[in-house]
Amino acid sequence: MKRFMAVFTGSPHSAQGQAWQKLDEKTRNERTAAGMKAWHQWAAKHSGATLFDGGPLSKTKRVTKDGIADIANNLSGFTIIQAESQAAAAQLFEDHPHFSIFPGDGVEVMEIMTIPGA
Repeated sequence: MKRFMAVFTGSPHSAQGQAWQKLDEKTRNERTAAGMKAWHQWAAKHSGATLFDGGPLSKTKRVTKDGIADIANNLSGFTIIQAESQAAAAQLFEDHPHFSIFPGDGVEVMEIMTIPGA
């Protein structure tokens, strides 16, 4: 089995994020409750493939040779899973609540490669 990092993407500035913010509080709370229920169901269904649940991501600081700076990106969460192939890993996220209920725009799935010489 190979290991993969799945990164959840989205932005409050995207069309989905702006539409979510325009919802009235009652509707947003109802969708949040439905989304969390669906997310937990997804997690239970795929628990055998999940190596690390991961979680939501906070604001970002970028470190370079020039120092540390606050930046914005569209990374909103992550999880670590295992699957036979990248295609199989990606299929686990088809119709995921992150974008089917919540205003996320996608899930990016990358294999965690072995460090050369390790």
